[in-house]
Amino acid sequence: MTAVTRRSTGKIEKNHVDLKRVFDVLCSSSGLLLAFPLLVALYVIGFLDTGSPVFRQERVGRHQRPFVLYKFRTMHAETPLMATHLIAAAAVTPFGRFLRRTKLDELPQLWNVLRGEMSLVGPRPCLFSQTELIRAREARGIFDVRPGITGLAQVKGIDMSDPVRLAALDAHMIRQLTVPAYLRYIFWTAIGRGSGDQVRV
Repeated sequence: MTAVTRRSTGKIEKNHVDLKRVFDVLCSSSGLLLAFPLLVALYVIGFLDTGSPVFRQERVGRHQRPFVLYKFRTMHAETPLMATHLIAAAAVTPFGRFLRRTKLDELPQLWNVLRGEMSLVGPRPCLFSQTELIRAREARGIFDVRPGITGLAQVKGIDMSDPVRLAALDAHMIRQLTVPAYLRYIFWTAIGRGSGDQVRV
């Protein structure tokens, strides 16, 4: 009976994961198509703002495999590549502040979602240099799932400057991530809940 229960539970969990991936593909593909004019407009404005509108950075993915994350650039092109909370606020351009406030800088990550490197909802992907956060996430099995554009920590305004708390929230979210919760995090992000990664210096 116990073995059957475990198999049944595993099947239910797998179905949730599969359904979540279906939502990811449908939402990311339709989002890229519908937002294409906006993406073009933001690209052009970003080019005028920094000369390099798309920001690419290697991040830690599922099973700690590296992948290249895409965002609209919100900081001057010569800004050092490091965790956001370690960067001086002056590095953010006026247009970049608008992008970060509205979370429009995250739109190119729909391409990462469509490619299967990320999910709409999941732990925010960190840098390989953020060893304390990586250790905390390893201990909680966070790297067993795809990183996400948004999640519990993001809607609560918790960023990578508090790695232990962030990893604990990530683990809690993963354990409780039903389909309704997945949709709820997307809705909360869409209406502007949470503050994203903060520039603190």
